[in-house]
Amino acid sequence: MVYLGLGANLGDREANLTEAVRRLRQSGIQVEACSSLYETEPVGYAGQPRFLNAACQAKTDLTPEQLLKAVKDIEREMGRVPSFPNAPRPIDIDMLFYGDLVMDTPDLIIPHPRLAERAFVLTPLAEIAPEVVHPVLKAAVADLLAKVSGREGVRKREAPTSRHGSTTKYTKYSNATALPPADDLRV
Repeated sequence: MVYLGLGANLGDREANLTEAVRRLRQSGIQVEACSSLYETEPVGYAGQPRFLNAACQAKTDLTPEQLLKAVKDIEREMGRVPSFPNAPRPIDIDMLFYGDLVMDTPDLIIPHPRLAERAFVLTPLAEIAPEVVHPVLKAAVADLLAKVSGREGVRKREAPTSRHGSTTKYTKYSNATALPPADDLRV
């Protein structure tokens, strides 16, 4: 099982996240579940818009290196350009876990090296995978979330209100082969 963190703070953030999931699926990555959307303050460079973050659970036959190439291609195709660390971006896709693999190369570190320090990553990840154990820290995602600072800056995005005044219910979807309708979509 692979877990990905997604974030966007430029353009139509929700549309960017939705498009990223669609493109992941087109790349042969079987997205099985996605978290709710979470509104978060930027980290590292405060002079930018707020982020919308989510986490996805997926299966893939791609190697970690192939998956990295696929997500970097998606980011580039969606308008992300190389810039300074923590810069604003239309899409960011991070590989959080690749099964229980531990890998440290110049191009790729798995698990994500700052995962345990980031409430904006752990909060959506704990929604879909609370019992997944970090293979280096030997702690479950829910336990890491309980210990991380900054949780107060991560707010679950409220479901939009329909034209008829009722609240649209977001539903977590699993074993999905196509995106749900836009008004029933978290990511």
